[in-house]
Amino acid sequence: MTGRTPADSADTRADTPADDPSIVVESVGASRWPQMVVAAGAVLALMLLAATGGLLLGRSGTAGWAIPDADSVDVGFAQDMSVHHRNAVQMAGWARDNSGDPAVRTLAFDIESGQTAQVGQMQGWLALWDAPAFPLDGYLRWMSDMSTELGMGHAADGRARMPGMASAEELARLRASTGPAADVLFLQLMLRHHEGGAGMLSYAAERATQQQVRNLAAQMLTAQTAESQAIRQMLADRGAAPLPA
Repeated sequence: MTGRTPADSADTRADTPADDPSIVVESVGASRWPQMVVAAGAVLALMLLAATGGLLLGRSGTAGWAIPDADSVDVGFAQDMSVHHRNAVQMAGWARDNSGDPAVRTLAFDIESGQTAQVGQMQGWLALWDAPAFPLDGYLRWMSDMSTELGMGHAADGRARMPGMASAEELARLRASTGPAADVLFLQLMLRHHEGGAGMLSYAAERATQQQVRNLAAQMLTAQTAESQAIRQMLADRGAAPLPA
């Protein structure tokens, strides 16, 4: 693959994932001010990232900094992982607002705030690269040699769904749940989500061309591995088991 320079790029950005049934707008009755704080922080982080990126772009003529190609691991990872993270943020936001278990609420807040910030970082890169914000032609095309091994599922309309993602039906079932049963379902879905995305993170950490992309993927993998271990223990403490693989 050859790198593209900023002058070679076209403004082909998209605002939302293409017809993904697992990405839905959620409305809850509880107060949403903590989410507003998180969102404001993510916007600020994105602005700071864009400013830093502008400095890099300003030096590209002398430093030879190149934009990744549209079909690169870097672009595909940032697009797909933004969608994958948004699925987790939806679940975590619901659990933070609705769980009566302090440990579950704390975990949910950590996941929601951390992954919201990471989405902002990835979306900042995509903006700097003049790439669409989300994939336009299906998921995991940047790692087609591994998608079958990762166990991609399919939504009701036949579209491929990234490993670990909760379906629209599972999200609806979570929102309809209450009490300890809701906590267990959240933990089960989030554990599957984290472990399902591990292959994507490992692949990007090893094969992305940009050092900052490799670093972020590796950091995500480390954090989510630790969270997965904690979630397994939380399930055991509640007399529950992970969902079948």
